[in-house]
Amino acid sequence: MKSSKQILLMAFVVSALLLIGCSKTTETTNTNTATKTASPAPATTTPSTTASATDIGVPECDEFLKAYEACVKDKVPAAARPTFETGLANWRKAWHDQAANPQTKAALATACKTAHDNSKTSMKAYGCTL
Repeated sequence: MKSSKQILLMAFVVSALLLIGCSKTTETTNTNTATKTASPAPATTTPSTTASATDIGVPECDEFLKAYEACVKDKVPAAARPTFETGLANWRKAWHDQAANPQTKAALATACKTAHDNSKTSMKAYGCTL
């Protein structure tokens, strides 16, 4: 029973990564032309600051989320940031909830490591070295 929950958790993480990865490509393509004509984007420090204030309690997750958040804040174009920040907030909430459950917390380190490894490739497009 426990292994099926771990598999489900891994499937969720991989699906989330694929969804975020696909939306990144679309956003990048669309925002390159949009940023030339758009007014400066509003500051996004509030969501980033708020998000980083909550640790998951699993070192692999906390390290990944901090690195990903820094990449988004420093390197992702302002017009595309909301998409990344939404994904970051979704990961943080899902992983926080899973960390609170002793039955799912054990698999969380592996899931976060997988998310980290998968994001290294997709975030290279922005010059990030997670």
